[in-house]
Amino acid sequence: MGWQRKVLRINLTNGEVKEEPLNMEWAFQYIGERGLASKYLMENMDPKTDAMSPENVLIFATGPLTGTMASTSGRYAVITKGPLTNAIACSNSGGKFGAELKYAGYDLLILEGKAPEPVYLHILDDSAEVLPAGELWGKTVWDTEAWLKSTHQNPHLKVASIGVAGERGVRYACIVNDLHRAAGRSGVGAVMGSKNLKAIAVRGTRGVTVDDPDRFMQVVKEVNELLVNDAGRKGLTTHGTNAMMSSMQEFGGLPTRNFQEVQFEGYYKINHRGVRAKKRNGHVNYITNKACFGCTIACGRIAHIDKEHFTIINRKEYWHASGGLEYETAYAFGPVVGVDDVDALTFANYMMNEHGMDPISFGVTLAAAMELYEMGVITGEDTDGVSLNFGNAEALAVMSEKTGKYEGFGQVLGLGSKRMCEKYGHPELFMGVKGQEFAGYDARALQGMGLGYATSNRGACHLKHDTFEVDMDDQSGNGKAKPCKESQDFVAMLDSTGLCLFPASAWGAPQYQQMLDAACEGDWSEDRILECGERTWTLERQFNMAAGLTAADDTLPPRLLNDPAPSGTAKGKVCELGRMIPEYYAERGWSSDGVPTPETLARLGIT
Repeated sequence: MGWQRKVLRINLTNGEVKEEPLNMEWAFQYIGERGLASKYLMENMDPKTDAMSPENVLIFATGPLTGTMASTSGRYAVITKGPLTNAIACSNSGGKFGAELKYAGYDLLILEGKAPEPVYLHILDDSAEVLPAGELWGKTVWDTEAWLKSTHQNPHLKVASIGVAGERGVRYACIVNDLHRAAGRSGVGAVMGSKNLKAIAVRGTRGVTVDDPDRFMQVVKEVNELLVNDAGRKGLTTHGTNAMMSSMQEFGGLPTRNFQEVQFEGYYKINHRGVRAKKRNGHVNYITNKACFGCTIACGRIAHIDKEHFTIINRKEYWHASGGLEYETAYAFGPVVGVDDVDALTFANYMMNEHGMDPISFGVTLAAAMELYEMGVITGEDTDGVSLNFGNAEALAVMSEKTGKYEGFGQVLGLGSKRMCEKYGHPELFMGVKGQEFAGYDARALQGMGLGYATSNRGACHLKHDTFEVDMDDQSGNGKAKPCKESQDFVAMLDSTGLCLFPASAWGAPQYQQMLDAACEGDWSEDRILECGERTWTLERQFNMAAGLTAADDTLPPRLLNDPAPSGTAKGKVCELGRMIPEYYAERGWSSDGVPTPETLARLGIT
């Protein structure tokens, strides 16, 4: 139990929808969600396939704990080959869509082929059909959700959809559910658009069963008590994730002006305190917290823009509340582009939610464009007359909307920073790994983060490992390989359960083991679940190598490897990646050129 034991496979080319039993042998090896869907992806497509071709496979996946009474059980993931990286993409989202999909009776949705015309998928428990979406094509995410609920006369529908960015192939387009939660990274929305699939609307009423209900309830009660009293949880509830901006500013790890600097003078205007600051007219950006399904943390934020602000002064359609600033969004629209206008940041965040784009990739791409502009490589003639100087809040607002609508210079920004920087002859200005842009942590100050960035299977990512504690204790490259590898395996396991990453501040492997053992049939030890995480990580590596990636892709931009940090606690330091990579490969049981050895594959049962 825990699993629904059912997969829904949709051939978009001919509209065929069919159910099939979940492969339980794979479920016992990979748990669910990220791990299980990666196995299905590997077995259902050639990794060399072009990410935007009909032969790419798009999988929506839940975990065995999704939809249960465990805290933060609303997660689902989208797994495919990413058009931003040409590597495996696993993009995780919260909200309520994941639990609803599980309640409809499915562990996985597997979407194949390409519809001849725009379509959407409507699921009502056992009833699933592919329907025309001609009226929806060209609509925003917000309008799409409203249309679907109205058309089906069902306000309980949970919707995951794309905007124009996904339709037009913006390389970092995302899939938005519940209006402002998203499977945000790696361009999964562009893959959805390439298949002419506008949306998935689902309503489920079946619930979820677990193997040992009494024990599961007791375990959940015990682990929730740990979470209630955890300082990390309290901080997220009180301040949200944006409190991290002050920490990174003080530490000197806050990427500023396309990573040219590591501290931002205007950080206090846009951090967790800045969003609560009262303007002269009494406006306060922050309104309240928001939680996802089953969440006891409520790290999300709801905010609104000052009606007198230049972005919406004559645009009443944006005089409403929506998703507020989280740390990565605030970093990507703030320090990395040099902007300290909290309402401009919030407007850009609205554009990401409304049109369906990853804020991290958009912000870092805009930062690269700003550096190119200040170098004179691109001019106002290229940028539709907009001055792309660092710190220009108007440029941030205008370009976020242009990119979302795929207009003018927004089409160039939609390439992502790697392709854009190559287009203008300066590939060294791309700040990311494997085509995906960095999150808000500078690898010169956080060496383990740099190693995690470089080796992440989905391209630069801060969420697939956790080395913060060792990074804070030691700013050299010493001893980072083992904790990086172990945390990557742990997070891969966690991402496969159907739960959120944030309770891990209070929970370790013992707590996840207890929940999985009570929810799922069979015996689940700590060693077993962590091995499932390692198996998932290694399988993802196998996918990437089959797709053509090599050890040469496990690297960082020259700026982080050669240019010392100009200030902060890491002043004068570069990222010591060269000494960490060999240690990391050895920890993983890989060859010196980053290939999993036959012995490692045999131990993990990967064929």
